[in-house]
Amino acid sequence: MATKAADKLKSDGWKIVETTGFLHLIGPLWQRVVDGSHEYATEDKHHNRRGLVQGGVIMTFADRTCGMTARFVSGKPTLATVQLDTHFVEAGKIGEILVSKPHVVRSTRSLIFITTEVTVDKRCIAMASGVFKILKSES
Repeated sequence: MATKAADKLKSDGWKIVETTGFLHLIGPLWQRVVDGSHEYATEDKHHNRRGLVQGGVIMTFADRTCGMTARFVSGKPTLATVQLDTHFVEAGKIGEILVSKPHVVRSTRSLIFITTEVTVDKRCIAMASGVFKILKSES
């Protein structure tokens, strides 16, 4: 179903990322590359009891976008979240476009450290930092 948010994202160069499982239920997830950096967006439609964006959705969005960036940077297909710290700064409202622009702090042979802010326009609604473990390829 097309929405104003989806129309705006499309016109701004965003493309939908194919997802499955839990992420498919909370999506769609959008992606674009600006000046070599990956950016992600989603229009949140999952509310808590107060009618605001559900915190678990924000955490999932931060985890997924940081993990996708870690996978891109490492060139490895399989990673696992070792730790994700999230700080909620302000409430998001249903229908707003949430944006994440992950930043790699450090990458080693086995771990990738990443931070992101989840924003709506210029408003920071959450900050997250994560550690992602590069897993051995299954053969």
